[in-house]
Amino acid sequence: MQLPLNPPVKPMLAKPVADIPPGQIYEPKWDGFRSIVFRDGDEVEIGSRNEKPMTRYFPEVVEAVLGNLPERVVIDGEVIVADTGRNTLDFEALQQRIHPAASRVKLLAEQTPASFVAFDLLALGDEDLTELPFHKRREMLVKALENAKPPVYVTPATDDLDTARRWFAEFEGAGLDGLIAKGRDLTYQPDKRVMSKIKHKRTADCVVAGYRVHKSAENRIGSLLLGLHDERGVLVSVGVIGSFPMKVREELFAELQPLVTTFEDHPWNWAAHEQGERTPRKNEVSRWNAGKDLSFVPLRPERVVEVRYDYMEGVRFRHTAQFERWRPDREPSTCTYEQLERPVRFDLAEVLTSR
Repeated sequence: MQLPLNPPVKPMLAKPVADIPPGQIYEPKWDGFRSIVFRDGDEVEIGSRNEKPMTRYFPEVVEAVLGNLPERVVIDGEVIVADTGRNTLDFEALQQRIHPAASRVKLLAEQTPASFVAFDLLALGDEDLTELPFHKRREMLVKALENAKPPVYVTPATDDLDTARRWFAEFEGAGLDGLIAKGRDLTYQPDKRVMSKIKHKRTADCVVAGYRVHKSAENRIGSLLLGLHDERGVLVSVGVIGSFPMKVREELFAELQPLVTTFEDHPWNWAAHEQGERTPRKNEVSRWNAGKDLSFVPLRPERVVEVRYDYMEGVRFRHTAQFERWRPDREPSTCTYEQLERPVRFDLAEVLTSR
């Protein structure tokens, strides 16, 4: 490709905030695979958040890009599967689209076709637009795709705060999970958390670094051990998820066996333990029940899971996190503390003495 921006390009990122910030431009937050689409004539590349191409998995999106986008263009957006029958976005069906077999890819493209929702214009023709303010890029995006037809869409946007609040309340019923807020003059900054995201719940993408077996059987997962990378790149133990149906516990056990490794090859090995790092090996027996074994089976830290949590206590989840979904589109190295919402501190004494 001979574009002003050639793949791969890292997408601009968002940081969670507690409320909708005033004076910005607001868009729905789509529940799909973040994708930067490159088109240069007959060539199309669909880049993912982890910079690995997804082009082969979405032939119907490639066809739609060729039929709807300008000849030479780079657009940031989201690949989604829209289930109009159930009036929701289907992320599970979208995950299943990532399949190694070409025959399966073709079948799924027909059974669960994907769409592309555009929300930023990075390059057009020979012009790199990333230094333009967002409101200008937005105007150019709308004009460039004014004749686009489904399955290519331009995301709705508004600068009216009341409208944004209504969207936040209403769009959740259609499977969307919040809002994105962008400064009017925001330039496009790859891999920088310079946008804001407002969600209805707290979630985090975590590395699955090990498991404990279930008390009922040795071939069932009791809990999955979660990790996040700190500012040094060290994988820190942050908590567990453990609420699974019994059948899923057995399926997970079989599914995770190829990832089983030794402690010598694991971030939470004895060396890290001796150096004082926070790892599950620091307490391999329960502080509440001396007879309870809390040792775990180490896994190569290659899989990413999105979990729900209520709040943090220090570097860990205060309570057991809840499984949300697997994230095959995320690289483990991107699972950092930076993604977490930082609650505003409040004086506990003031809470205790309030009436």
